[in-house]
Amino acid sequence: MKLYHGSTLSIDRIDLEKSKPNKDFGKGFYLSADENQAFNFAMFKAVLLDKKPIVNVYEFDDSVLFQPSQFHIKTFDVYDEEWAKFVFANRSTPTDKPIHNYDIVIGPIANDRVGIQIRRYMEQEIDLPTFLERLKYMGGVTFQYFFGTERAIQLLTKL
Repeated sequence: MKLYHGSTLSIDRIDLEKSKPNKDFGKGFYLSADENQAFNFAMFKAVLLDKKPIVNVYEFDDSVLFQPSQFHIKTFDVYDEEWAKFVFANRSTPTDKPIHNYDIVIGPIANDRVGIQIRRYMEQEIDLPTFLERLKYMGGVTFQYFFGTERAIQLLTKL
């Protein structure tokens, strides 16, 4: 399957050390199966940085998703409380150290304004069901693919 990464850089070699911490599924490389979503993210970054948007395209042999003995994989099929708690834990961890040992995580993307909701949930201004509802991406359900280990990155081939 083809996966897309929106950026302002052409990425031939993925370097996990350049990944930012405190993202939905932790520090790692994120892609989308939706080319338009990746382009919109690239446009957003391009405007912020006054650069050109670039959509990097990778081939991913998704048959590995059905071989859990080879890779540690977590899939969230829907927005639910387990997903919300996982995003909260990754987004609010005070260190760069991962809170999980998954090679690949697949699941819905969170709303871009997740930081505000995390603060409200931490300060108990909102309960878990409200937190979950507010984390849902406003553009509808769009799935993201997280590759968090060097082993997982090796499964991606730049096209």
